[in-house]
Amino acid sequence: MLISKPVRAVRSYTQKLVAPPHVVFPLLCPVREAEWARGWDPIHVWSSGGVIEEDCVFTTTGEPAAVWVVTRLDPSDFFVEMVKVTPGVTACRLTIQLEPDEEGSAARVCYRHTSLGPAGDEFVARFTDSHYASFMREWEQELNHFLSTGQKLSPGQS
Repeated sequence: MLISKPVRAVRSYTQKLVAPPHVVFPLLCPVREAEWARGWDPIHVWSSGGVIEEDCVFTTTGEPAAVWVVTRLDPSDFFVEMVKVTPGVTACRLTIQLEPDEEGSAARVCYRHTSLGPAGDEFVARFTDSHYASFMREWEQELNHFLSTGQKLSPGQS
């Protein structure tokens, strides 16, 4: 048995969204996310109801592809937790908590990446505060555009 000290990056960001939690929450789904997120195209989704549910499993493309599992889903509290495993790279726990605020919603999004080897060490080193903030601002912009217009941003549109 090999026990190693984890190489890990934990990043959190609070997005300001222009709609209340009950409108935003259903869009935090592997199927519904394709409506608003540029480049989001899961390969396969295993879901009894066709949308996000606890124990929903889905795969996404990449080098290598990743497997995601919805480990907690609490629509009444607007909370979702997923685990994403990218073999040989990282295991990640993603949590999203929505709260109402004066402009719509505050979404606290936290990623916890743990390296699974040398490729993961490199990934974690690149997963800096500034990289994460840029990623979160892009996601926030895409979601707010969809919430405001019902349309996905075009590639290159900001």
